[in-house]
Amino acid sequence: MRNKGAQLSIAIVCIVLGIMLAVQFKTTDRYQNSVSTTRTEELTQALNSVTEERDVLAEEVISLREKLDNARKTDQAMADLQEEVEKANLYAALLPVEGPGIILTINDSNRTLQAGENVNADLIHDQDLLIIVNELKASGAEAISVNGERIAAMSEIRCAGTTILVNWNKIAPPFTIKAIGNPDMLESGIMIKNGYLNSLKLYGFPINISKEEHLEIPAYNGRVKFNYGAPLEKTEKVD
Repeated sequence: MRNKGAQLSIAIVCIVLGIMLAVQFKTTDRYQNSVSTTRTEELTQALNSVTEERDVLAEEVISLREKLDNARKTDQAMADLQEEVEKANLYAALLPVEGPGIILTINDSNRTLQAGENVNADLIHDQDLLIIVNELKASGAEAISVNGERIAAMSEIRCAGTTILVNWNKIAPPFTIKAIGNPDMLESGIMIKNGYLNSLKLYGFPINISKEEHLEIPAYNGRVKFNYGAPLEKTEKVD
């Protein structure tokens, strides 16, 4: 009886231990499953958040690249426009320029007049300066000034009583004409045999020409205004 009681007790203890182990294992398994599920959800949410941030940053990068490209194009367009404006101002004589060329100085004749001669024959007139300027242009001059007055498309060289006007400003002898261009071409062109300047020299007008490696000619500062002219509107050709 004592052995049977002991065996029964041992059996009961084993059953209880078995139940306890089973319950503990099941509880641990549930806990692990619960923790694993919670961790997975957290990681999934974190991944989704990072993915969304990545997509937003990617869109921002694309936007910034587009803005940068547009800025570069705008800067290039502005640079091209500035270059064209500068060229236009250069051709219109609205910018001071520098370069090689010649300096031509001419004065009224100092010869003694003979009886009956007209004093005007020994004076430099507006038409003389105009012819010399045109010959310099024909010889390749890119910029010309007369006594510091820049010759532009709107310039005039004309007589006003006993004085000469250039750009509506009075000038007086001696006349200093500066021209920028190839010095050799300018000199040979203006001093060509039987040319106008050569004829003036034969008549006794003091003339001096010097070739220069560097000249500075100021910008045109006269009036630039169109009261009647306007750009011609372009019309599309119809086939």
